[in-house]
Amino acid sequence: MAPGTPLREGFERILRGRTGALVVLGNNRAVQEISTGGFALDVAYTPTALRELAKMDGAILLSDDIARIVAAGVQLMPDAALPTVETGTRHRTADRTSRQTGVPVVSVSASMSTIALFLDSERRLVENSEQILSRADQALQTLERYRSRLQEVTRRLSVLEVEDQVTIRDLAIVAQRLEMVRRLDLELSGYVVELGTDGRLLSLQLHELSAGTDELRQQLELDYRPADPDSVFSLSGLEALSTTELLDPHAVSRALGYGAGEHLDTRIAARGYRQLAQINRLPGAYSARLIDHFGSLQAVLGASSAELQEVEGVGESRARIIREGLTRLAESAYS
Repeated sequence: MAPGTPLREGFERILRGRTGALVVLGNNRAVQEISTGGFALDVAYTPTALRELAKMDGAILLSDDIARIVAAGVQLMPDAALPTVETGTRHRTADRTSRQTGVPVVSVSASMSTIALFLDSERRLVENSEQILSRADQALQTLERYRSRLQEVTRRLSVLEVEDQVTIRDLAIVAQRLEMVRRLDLELSGYVVELGTDGRLLSLQLHELSAGTDELRQQLELDYRPADPDSVFSLSGLEALSTTELLDPHAVSRALGYGAGEHLDTRIAARGYRQLAQINRLPGAYSARLIDHFGSLQAVLGASSAELQEVEGVGESRARIIREGLTRLAESAYS
């Protein structure tokens, strides 16, 4: 249905021709049971063929893979008892047909010059690229602001980790911003799909703004997951929160897995996965070994070069790289 696809081109041709159409995007047994009349075709789908067949009364049936036109001029007789809020005959039939068969149905209105997709008991208007791009541009600007704010609170968390002053509230604020970015990313990904070939530039911008967020989520979970193996701690719990709840640090902390009795100002310690990932030329396997050996970021920060060499696979050269990297991390926290 996205711009640039043969299916969308066919619907655009129908719109320009002002004839209207009812098109069923599939041909399962349920569709056959409510179909009467018309004539079988079984010809390859083309936008021009769809446009010409739309000049006749009745519905057009396409194959499940949208590669062939199965029949045209078909009278659809869905169950009249199925609920629908649609008023027009074509839209009402499309809604009930989709509900009864589980197949997507498209209704093109000649009078309103609109394309409506009925699927999963919902009606969705298929908008033109200009309308979608307008909303996507606003969402993209909001994502830029959210990403900037996420970077600010993440830098502040880094300072607090070096100082060993992190609280549940500090982690909740970072998790809150990360979830806001994720939700906008999801919304914009939907726009990219709707735009089809017109969404290539938006896709590149979205990829740039979303870079690193998945890694940040994984590192935070590794850094702050409680030692108790039975504890439930995950940033995915924030996905179930409403927008209002997401703005409440208490709701965020509970969604993360902290109990209602734990105060927001309770101190928590980072293991150091996120900080060590910032050291150049330090593979992730060595970060895990360092944390397993020392137990926390504070212990790693305080380790001497000789103590670092006690870790498996860490020689003098790599210990020097780690020590220099840790020094830069500590210095950057105060710069």
